[in-house]
Amino acid sequence: MAAGAGSRFGGLKQLVPVGPDGETLTDYAVFDALRAGIRRAVFVVRRDREREFHETLGRRYAKRLEVAYAHQELDDLPAGFAVPPGRTKPWGTGHAVLSAKGQVTGPFIAINADDWYGAEGFAKLATFLSEPPPARPARWALVAFQLGKTLTEHGTVARGVCRASPDGRLISIGEYTGLRETPEGITGTGTGGDVRRFTADEPVSLNLWGFTPALFDELETTFSAFLRERGGNLSAEFYLPAAVDAALRAGRAEVSLLPTEETWFGVTYREDLPRVRAAVARRVAAGLYPRPLWG
Repeated sequence: MAAGAGSRFGGLKQLVPVGPDGETLTDYAVFDALRAGIRRAVFVVRRDREREFHETLGRRYAKRLEVAYAHQELDDLPAGFAVPPGRTKPWGTGHAVLSAKGQVTGPFIAINADDWYGAEGFAKLATFLSEPPPARPARWALVAFQLGKTLTEHGTVARGVCRASPDGRLISIGEYTGLRETPEGITGTGTGGDVRRFTADEPVSLNLWGFTPALFDELETTFSAFLRERGGNLSAEFYLPAAVDAALRAGRAEVSLLPTEETWFGVTYREDLPRVRAAVARRVAAGLYPRPLWG
């Protein structure tokens, strides 16, 4: 998912260099996916940004894997709905994945283009998706990070906070925004306005998912419901975890949580860049990634 406007960052985060030779976070994600066995990448971008994205990034991968594009546009809505006057904000991660429906025919991994995930998560999802899925319910997976390892010092973040069963299955996922470290601990606000205090250990979603195409039916249904209920709110977003949570509650899907000890980092805010570049440099120096990455 690479169509975000980067409003908090102040520009296109997806194209910002963070590696020692100008690599982006997208470069490292594609590299990790490639060595996990992924051979096709579908980038969800705005139509007017496709050429820039391809010239800057997509062409780097063309000799290594198949590259395709899907377009996330404000007016790509179900029949009977229209963009409300004044709406400029993208519809969110759920809409972004739904935009790729025409480009996806088999099991797939869904990620944000501006997050660092690390190699472990891609490898776990590739193994999970290689197993024959049951006929029903749909069987999906989520790489779960520890909340305390996914914060930024320079503002707040939004996370899907997971509730899991003893055997590692996802029971529910709730979206919390405004997550930050305070003297009293980590706090965040749920979609209903409830303020909750967290430890650092809760499993959370950073949108590193393994899905089957059954997800698209869920997205279409849940997106229409979102538009009916909240479409007039110019800042409301249709989050991918909301569709997953609806499928879980209805018994149409089950989700395995795949834990990782990896520390997240990303460029939510421009002030995050020095930390991100230092973290990438340490991993390159340790030999985890070649230099240059695509040499």
